[in-house]
Amino acid sequence: MRKFLIESYGCQLNMAESSAIEMLLIGRGMEKTDNPDEADAVIINTCSVRRSAENRIWGRLGFYSAEKRKHPLLLIVTGCMAERMKDELKREAPQIDAVIGTNEKAEIPDFILGEPLEKLSGYRFLPSYYRDGDFSSYVPIMNGCNNFCSYCIVPYVRGREVSRSVEDIIEEISFLDSKGVKEVTLLGQNVNSYSSSYNGRPVDFPTLLEILTPYLGNILFVRFESPHPKDFSDHLISVIADNPRIARHIHLPMQSGSTRILRLMNRKTTREDFLSLVGRMKERIPSLTLSTDVMTGFPSETEEEYEETLSAMEEMGCTEAFMYYFNPREGTKAAAMDGQIEESVRIRRLERLISEQLERQARIKASFLPFTATAIVTGRSRDDEDRYLARGEHNDYFSFSSPLSHSPGDAVLIDASELKGNTFRGAEHV
Repeated sequence: MRKFLIESYGCQLNMAESSAIEMLLIGRGMEKTDNPDEADAVIINTCSVRRSAENRIWGRLGFYSAEKRKHPLLLIVTGCMAERMKDELKREAPQIDAVIGTNEKAEIPDFILGEPLEKLSGYRFLPSYYRDGDFSSYVPIMNGCNNFCSYCIVPYVRGREVSRSVEDIIEEISFLDSKGVKEVTLLGQNVNSYSSSYNGRPVDFPTLLEILTPYLGNILFVRFESPHPKDFSDHLISVIADNPRIARHIHLPMQSGSTRILRLMNRKTTREDFLSLVGRMKERIPSLTLSTDVMTGFPSETEEEYEETLSAMEEMGCTEAFMYYFNPREGTKAAAMDGQIEESVRIRRLERLISEQLERQARIKASFLPFTATAIVTGRSRDDEDRYLARGEHNDYFSFSSPLSHSPGDAVLIDASELKGNTFRGAEHV
């Protein structure tokens, strides 16, 4: 039996696709290993969003070049870096046996097993993205992006938007539910621009959520990432508000609180429109919490526009945020814009943004106490074996005591009484 090893970098869609490739390889008689010395084939699923991710891949290629001198193995590079730098990878890293782009990942098992490859055009969704034993699973429902944000490489490496069929998504959800999966995350680069048809009628994203609801048996929470504010309709808000299975924790990327900077980013929204959307969501969806993406130091951003971002973050009131400073990616419009800002300024702005957000989210989370919440057990605490860890609807983390025995994936009701760092502490409600 041949053994394979998969290394995945980058976004959740990459992780889901790696799980799907893993299932295909196991189904073809191969065995997974985490030991490079045992591997007959190594698959590196790459990311191109930031240069640091690509630099890490070059380092891994050096490592596997040394491994190949120790024992024979197939080295395959796939994903967005493979799509963006196919010729350079082939030229600079001759130890690679195959460079396979984002649209051809389904062919990886055939290549490893020496079988003829199909001639495919366009992106093809894989049969299932489930990994055996998981209680939390990703379900890709679309691929690609049509937005062309000026700082983003994704449309160039993932291509245009393609939506998965409603029938395939229903089949995947039903399969995951039969496996006892407790939460699923619907994935897409712009997930709420989903567009397909079902039983002869058009299906947009909120309609898809309505269609999937009857198939949620064991599944407690449905999440989705990442939505675009311009496609977040009042219909979608109503569906979330009316459906208790959809997690009340929404990731809503802001990027900037300045209308001028948002226009330069090609985000197709304004500060006023974004904050109005946040207000409608908070008014309509009970117990809503939010997370966001936000960037500092975009080309030509002034101190006043940076302050607009800080004030928008306060108004948004997120319980978590993914914060970073602008890092130019060659091939995007923003990389060639006038007004590039010195790295020291970008870092300074980011450090203040992070500091204020950490204080804010601690204040918001502490205001919830005490409360009782349903959460999914993830395992035992490494610091105290008498306590369990769990994750809740609002992407909140719990450390709790219990007189009962639990396994990962169990649903529990927790009485939270205190906040320590970013983790709620309490006891199981019995």
